[in-house]
Amino acid sequence: MKAFSTLIDRLIYTRSRNEKRDLIAAYLRTAPDPDRGWALAAMTGALDFPAVKSAAIRKIIGERVDPVLFALSRDYVGDTAETVSLLWPTPDAAERVGSEPTLSETVTALAGMTRASVLRELPLLLDRLDANGRFALLKFATGAMRIGVSARMAKLAFAHAFDVSSDDVEEMWHALQPPYAELFAWAAGGEEKPDASALPVFRPFMLAVPLEEREIDLSQFAAEWKWDGIRVQLVHMGGETRLYSRGGDDITGAFPDVAADFSLPAVLDGELLVRGAHQGGEEGGAASFNALQQRLGRKQVSAAMLAEYPAFVRLYDILVDGAEDVRALPWTQRRARLEALMPRLPASRFDISALIEAADFSALATLRDNARDAAIEGLMLKLRDSPYVPGRRVGLWYKWKRDPLTADCVLMYAQRGSGKRSSFYSDYTFGCWTAPPEEGGEIVPVGKAYSGFTDEELKWLDSFVRKHTVQRFGPVREVEKTLVVEVAFDSIHDSKRHKSGLAMRFPRIARIRKDKPAAEADLVETLRRQIV
Repeated sequence: MKAFSTLIDRLIYTRSRNEKRDLIAAYLRTAPDPDRGWALAAMTGALDFPAVKSAAIRKIIGERVDPVLFALSRDYVGDTAETVSLLWPTPDAAERVGSEPTLSETVTALAGMTRASVLRELPLLLDRLDANGRFALLKFATGAMRIGVSARMAKLAFAHAFDVSSDDVEEMWHALQPPYAELFAWAAGGEEKPDASALPVFRPFMLAVPLEEREIDLSQFAAEWKWDGIRVQLVHMGGETRLYSRGGDDITGAFPDVAADFSLPAVLDGELLVRGAHQGGEEGGAASFNALQQRLGRKQVSAAMLAEYPAFVRLYDILVDGAEDVRALPWTQRRARLEALMPRLPASRFDISALIEAADFSALATLRDNARDAAIEGLMLKLRDSPYVPGRRVGLWYKWKRDPLTADCVLMYAQRGSGKRSSFYSDYTFGCWTAPPEEGGEIVPVGKAYSGFTDEELKWLDSFVRKHTVQRFGPVREVEKTLVVEVAFDSIHDSKRHKSGLAMRFPRIARIRKDKPAAEADLVETLRRQIV
């Protein structure tokens, strides 16, 4: 456990992606089995300990530390695991039950805890660890690592550690279970690579590069709309169907209707959307992302939800056709295969992304700028000769998003961030006027942003929040409603969940408008006119 907790501590204080990768790789090369497998599982979010929840941890610390002291410390630190690990009273050596556990012993102990036993057994485990060990344990036990390491980065670090293909690692990943004995036996032990070709496993997505300001030769590229849903991969192998998100997460359980209608032996790439006229979509076509969001993240979907928000997939590409891997074929041939496959799929559940014809690049730009459909983000441009290769490769696929919409809003509330931002007020709620202030209008929330600002702007905003706080609600501070921020967002939709009746898609802080008085911020009605 000592080596793993040291790794976590060093990762938190390392900003460079390459340095993080190298730290993880060095640990994986030197740690024993199965500790390194459990560490890899922890960093990729593959561990789940149902009994170890935040409520249980708060109850345990509340029995050992003054609750007021803990609350004040938690508010200052901004992270429960770090606060508990630092405040935990270290027992005398004579009171400890056992020496410091290994990571494998820790995982076994956590997995064996029940909701009835966790209040008794977890403290005994924490007593055997130092502050770093307690922090690491609580982080991976609750599934909230937040150490600046994504699952993708951990897999890349594994590939780097043993000089193997990251694509091979990604494709085997969903066929294996922690602590990944077969994976380490192959990569570190020289044994035969596990064969996952007949299993419904994830294949890494091909991604697009932003087009920015360059022009390209349209005779060499095909154009499609960039749809505003979530990119998914449909896999049917070995009699099983799986749906994967772009990050490789299995989302089959949230979309059983889609999975039930896909039974062809193939691997397809497409955009998951919701059918209907929800929040601006055309009847029978694709609704806005806000409609799709009603179904995302659900472990169980009710019959009413399935009926009100029927999902479908707009297909882009084919990776495997029957038993044949076709990713090496040029896009034109894969497109032809996909078109030939369409009659075998239910039309109510699957359609194909249409190709866009334009006389020249200027005409295509006009089409892009005038496309205000609720489910369109912009354009995709694909080299006709391109193979399907994982990741982003310049010159093959481009994404050309519409210019964002903007609004001048007033900062209303702020909350501390997580991880390296836990000491800064970096999560901002902003609002607009219900009517002009001289007519008695009030400011109501229209969105929340966590990004878009520089480190220097973050420091300035944090200072503003601290100096202009008027009320506190737990970790949230209400501020004087005097600061205007220009907010950029991709689209805006009706929402029953927000007081303003609106929901923004991907809001971010574009500019801090110190020059503009709050009375000149936008009206809610101005935002409402931007609904498409």
